[in-house]
Amino acid sequence: MERMEENEQEVRRELIETMRSIQETTFGDSGHAVRSVHAKSHGIVQAEIEILDGLPPELAQGLLAKPGRHDVVMRFSTNPGDILDDGVSAPRGLALKIIGVEGERLPGSEGDATQDFVMANAPAFVAPDAAHFLKTLKLLAKTTDKAEGAKKALSTVLRATEAVIEAFGGKSATVASLGGQPMTHVLGETFYSQTPFLYGANVAKFSVAPSSPGLKALEGKSIKLDGRADAHREEINAFFAGSGGEWELRVQLLTNPETMPVEDASVIWPEDESPFVTVARIVAPRQDGWSEAKAAAVDDGLSFSPWHGLAAHRPLGSINRVRKENYESSVAFRSQHNGCPIHEPKALNSAE
Repeated sequence: MERMEENEQEVRRELIETMRSIQETTFGDSGHAVRSVHAKSHGIVQAEIEILDGLPPELAQGLLAKPGRHDVVMRFSTNPGDILDDGVSAPRGLALKIIGVEGERLPGSEGDATQDFVMANAPAFVAPDAAHFLKTLKLLAKTTDKAEGAKKALSTVLRATEAVIEAFGGKSATVASLGGQPMTHVLGETFYSQTPFLYGANVAKFSVAPSSPGLKALEGKSIKLDGRADAHREEINAFFAGSGGEWELRVQLLTNPETMPVEDASVIWPEDESPFVTVARIVAPRQDGWSEAKAAAVDDGLSFSPWHGLAAHRPLGSINRVRKENYESSVAFRSQHNGCPIHEPKALNSAE
């Protein structure tokens, strides 16, 4: 099922070096260490996940093996490694940390009680494997610390380019990743794991999709920047000031290895062969959608990694294999330079 690339160790080393260079650049600018990717949080939301009762055996696996409820931390972000004005649009991310999870653990997460999911708002990854992702990351690394005004101008052009592509029924992951992400509401996005994972005895991809009317109304809804550097935070705060929201956690099982490869993360698994199926609901009450206090606790005090979790959901494929050491390196840099211990919470209040 998995096939390690011949140069994977070298690619892993170069990825760590490239991500470290991004962190060193941003730390030199601000004096504060942030993530090498998805540095800027736009929403930090406390929620609860309810695992559905009566799932069929092929879906009742790992975290979803039995019905129950767990606390969740949701972190909405965009992918650059520097904290940018929202006029620079970029792909969006959603990281979930599910707390109080029992079961056999993945290597490196022994003794923890969390299950993380790291997602983005596209069904497939921007690169097929780690080697190709390294090339993309090096391009992004070169833009770190460049003049923000130039980035905003380029982003405006790329958004227009993406709009033309979409008008003809297409999408460009490359254009979006370089600053052409349409300026729509983050809470209206559907997020995808993009890469595959073990799912007990099966293999699957995950997705989180808005399900409550208020969130579904935001799907594809444009927002106006009006010069707001933190427009996404303001929009998320405005939403959660008035209401809560609900999402569905969905699973897409691998049913055809020919059309659903494990090693090529750039391939969209066809939903006509294996549709996403809802396995849990995520419910968030009214709250501050983002605050300085939440950011201090979650942005600085927590880390999110697909390697935090159960052995039943082991990350698969080239992209996931190189993530483990890269994420660990990023966490170590933040902890060392900020003097803030990064931990795995045992309860929601310890994540605050």
